[in-house]
Amino acid sequence: MKEQLTLFGENAPRPLAARLRPETLDEIVGQQHLLGEGRVLRRLIDRDQISSMIFWGPPGVGKTTIASVIANRTQASFIDFSAVTSGIKEIKAVMQQAEENRRLGEKTIVFVDEIHRFNKAQQDAFLPFVEKGSIILIGATTENPSFEVNGALLSRCKVFVLKPLSEDDLVKLIKRALVSPKGFGDTPVGMDEEAIGMIAAFANGDARTALSTLEMAVLNGDMVEGRTIVTKETVEQCTSKKSLLYDKTGEEHYNLISALHKSMRNSDPDAAVYWLARMLEAGEDPLYIARRVTRFASEDVGLADPRALEIAVAAFNACHMIGYPECSVHLTEAVVYMSLAPKSNSLYMAYESAKKDALTRLAEPVPLNIRNGVTKLMREVGYGRDYQYAHNTEDKLTDMQCLPDSLLGREYYSPTTQGVEGRFKERLEAIKQWKKEHGK
Repeated sequence: MKEQLTLFGENAPRPLAARLRPETLDEIVGQQHLLGEGRVLRRLIDRDQISSMIFWGPPGVGKTTIASVIANRTQASFIDFSAVTSGIKEIKAVMQQAEENRRLGEKTIVFVDEIHRFNKAQQDAFLPFVEKGSIILIGATTENPSFEVNGALLSRCKVFVLKPLSEDDLVKLIKRALVSPKGFGDTPVGMDEEAIGMIAAFANGDARTALSTLEMAVLNGDMVEGRTIVTKETVEQCTSKKSLLYDKTGEEHYNLISALHKSMRNSDPDAAVYWLARMLEAGEDPLYIARRVTRFASEDVGLADPRALEIAVAAFNACHMIGYPECSVHLTEAVVYMSLAPKSNSLYMAYESAKKDALTRLAEPVPLNIRNGVTKLMREVGYGRDYQYAHNTEDKLTDMQCLPDSLLGREYYSPTTQGVEGRFKERLEAIKQWKKEHGK
């Protein structure tokens, strides 16, 4: 494996994350959907059938680690290549080295970190060498490769999606670091489950962050009778965060999202923003909150203010594109908007009522008149017969039956008079009156 040395060479102390970098598949924590027994990537590695691929996932989930393990397992020359500091000149030098390796019968794996940072010309420079097998290209990206990697290059690579590590994964990793000779195995460390859990929660799925935070906490721990004691307060100082009572899989998780939801429903923007801050500062995934706010926009605001859904979706997209902490202000905008918007749960009630009928009543067939008669046989047996095309009428309305016979006259949507929905209520009442007057 070839790596660029630091200015101070091998004398520079190696970070904990670097010392603990796994050397085998079994040492890798997480990504079991790819690396578990019988899983696709595991099988390719075990059978030495590696081809060019792209690893797509957030930081600190093992993209570089898996690439280096692949190199070790396949006995290939491994070239670590950064898209941040390299250009066409460096690419050509690497390709020349790979060609020499190929002539000597040696495989070359070129690992390109942050491949999305390469422009089209730089990515194209890899193409001929990937096509003729001079290199096995493994690219790593935190961005969607569909948009950031050239189509020609992407079509020659298998994309594997890596997931953020779970808190259980991170707890396992931290405990391993505390006992491993590569970690703090030779330095007795006292650290309880709560402190370990705080670091795992703070890391938010990022192994590198977890190990870096652990290293800082141990270095700042208190020496007591030959042991380094890491307390909850030490972890708080190292993370620069207040320790908030929060468990993203436990009761407090649901208590806080309930508090946010009900504060918005009660039109209390101050309380809503407070509960939002409690969740974000405790490490909640902003996308989870954005999903809940988007649900609220239709469940509790609905057609009383149709713009609420637009605001919520825009906030979700902002969270997805720029992440935390920048997206906190976008979520605040959405939460305040939902709090001040007029409220209606008529859409929620309409669906729940229709769902009950769909699940408990006889599943009648679709009436023939609103089926598509796309073949001659279907039309002969009545598909589409007596269908009335509303656009052909003066009022753009018909009295055609669309519900099954057993549900005829059933009403699910009952609009309120709140906000804009008052206009929808007037329109619906006018439609019902028209159908009553023109019905058979």
